[in-house]
Amino acid sequence: MTSQDRSLAHWLWGPYSALALKIAAVTFVLDQASKAWVLLVYELQDKGRVKVLPFLDLVFVKNTGISYSMLDGDAYSWQIVLATFAVIASIGLWVWLARAGTGRVMTWALGLIIGGALGNAVDRVLIGGVADFFSLHAFGYYWYIFNIADVAIVAGVAALLYESFIGSRNDAANRM
Repeated sequence: MTSQDRSLAHWLWGPYSALALKIAAVTFVLDQASKAWVLLVYELQDKGRVKVLPFLDLVFVKNTGISYSMLDGDAYSWQIVLATFAVIASIGLWVWLARAGTGRVMTWALGLIIGGALGNAVDRVLIGGVADFFSLHAFGYYWYIFNIADVAIVAGVAALLYESFIGSRNDAANRM
């Protein structure tokens, strides 16, 4: 292996990369399997709103924007732009992990975000938007409709925030 090959490998693979790959792959598979079941087997898009629990309904919504339908656009070319952005962001997160991964919390966080982002990117290419179907509600208030990829992304971001807060507290304590 040449030094150039080792340098490229350092950019793409680090001590936590194997675990992150497993987490991203499991997240992606669970997300895509749930969407395939909801759309192709259960055919939720033909049923309307289905009550599952007093606080949970299933209802199909094709989100053509990003969070809360921001930057909404029905054009397929716009969906390709958003899917491409998700892939580029995932590559950037992967390189960050390979080069600067600091531990298991960061690994789990980035694995969840990457798996979720790629799951939603596949939807954009295949159906022209993201398939969302979980609807939580309570006391007449309905939260936004989401999918497993969305849950993974939110959990990953929360874990990154947690790690940054705990890390900064530990750094501050060590400086005293």
